[in-house]
Amino acid sequence: MIEIVETDAGTARITWHRAPDARLVLALGHGAGGGIEARDLQALARVLPEHGVTVALVEQPWRVAGKKVAPAPKTLDAGWRGLWPALTGMELPVISGGRSAGARVACRTAAELGARAVLALSFPLHPPGKPEKSRADELLAAGVPTLVVQGAGDPFGRPEEFPDGDYAMVEVPHGDHGFAVPKRAETTQDEALRIITDGVAEWTASLR
Repeated sequence: MIEIVETDAGTARITWHRAPDARLVLALGHGAGGGIEARDLQALARVLPEHGVTVALVEQPWRVAGKKVAPAPKTLDAGWRGLWPALTGMELPVISGGRSAGARVACRTAAELGARAVLALSFPLHPPGKPEKSRADELLAAGVPTLVVQGAGDPFGRPEEFPDGDYAMVEVPHGDHGFAVPKRAETTQDEALRIITDGVAEWTASLR
């Protein structure tokens, strides 16, 4: 089911993947370079409803409007805030999540919006090749239970680059920023996606 939501940042869109007997809602925003067709977002939308988690794939207003470049962080945050009432309408706890830029939005707004937890997929710890420009403060300030799912070869931050903190980590072997794995890797693409979905399913079960 698709739901259109008006926000201060423009018209957003939610694609719902409902669980038959939902106990949680997982809201997932996309990155700055792509939409909800990302392999990890689609895999989670397919699998998690079987585990009692309704998945809401969120398209930010800039993406709905057909723009090619994401706006400033404050505009992304405004769009997410505007969507939140629609996400909480089922009166279930909501996990705020997303991939890359969407993960940053989730971390920055989780506490103020009352999110149950944060799921950060491919958190962009720093721009590629610039580890000195760390965004760790956004992750560490989420203020709620947080799971980071990170590719072992992500140029935006490999798992071993992340600082110690109060969050859990699932590492995807050989995965890049989009969780793609090389054909020569020991881990297949299907196995990489299974690591993601299994890890997230296990983590959401712990949030009861």
